[in-house]
Amino acid sequence: MRILYHLGLSPFSRKVRIALREKNLAFELRAEKVWERRPEFLALNPAGLVPVLVEEDGAVLVDSVAITEYLDETYPEPFRLLPEDKHARAEARRLVAWFDQKMEREVTRNLTGEKLTKRFLGRGEPNSAVIRAGKENVKTHMGYIAYLAERRKWLAGDSYSLADIAAAAQASCVDCLGDAPWDDFPAAKEWYVRVKSRPSMRPLLADHIPGAPPPPHYADLDF
Repeated sequence: MRILYHLGLSPFSRKVRIALREKNLAFELRAEKVWERRPEFLALNPAGLVPVLVEEDGAVLVDSVAITEYLDETYPEPFRLLPEDKHARAEARRLVAWFDQKMEREVTRNLTGEKLTKRFLGRGEPNSAVIRAGKENVKTHMGYIAYLAERRKWLAGDSYSLADIAAAAQASCVDCLGDAPWDDFPAAKEWYVRVKSRPSMRPLLADHIPGAPPPPHYADLDF
């Protein structure tokens, strides 16, 4: 069986988990404490980062963009995660980059890093200024999701795509910490209700991070 090395609140790991389930592909999850820098894991990915996917034939795939596009090309059924139209495909990729890079840097990393990672690694008290910045920045990204959702069926256009998966991966991490201001952005909330109702999201909503219980609405499909 294919194996996915992951971390529970890694948005990039979550992105691959969602994509695998959208493709109806069976896989085994293995939590990897990347800070331990196990030689066996570094042999798979010298960068020491998750996600890493080991296919059934032994092929090792690294980086969430490379993995998800590989899955889409290799397993086109039941549907493609990137649109067939070249312009729509470019737009989906633009949004994947937006959420993977900009939202992760400005929001997710600030919140998960300060609230959880520091504690797990014993790196001192959370930096309240960084947390405040993450909470302020999330408003911009929720506003952008709302803007897109008001004008399109899905974030990148008429079809559910990797853009929605990338956004959901980031948003679910923020939501797990209770820092997603959904009520201030109704269109974003409506989009997320549709996304989290997909079977591919259910396992993520059942995740429990030690020492960080999610808010009551986290697993509620109609919150």
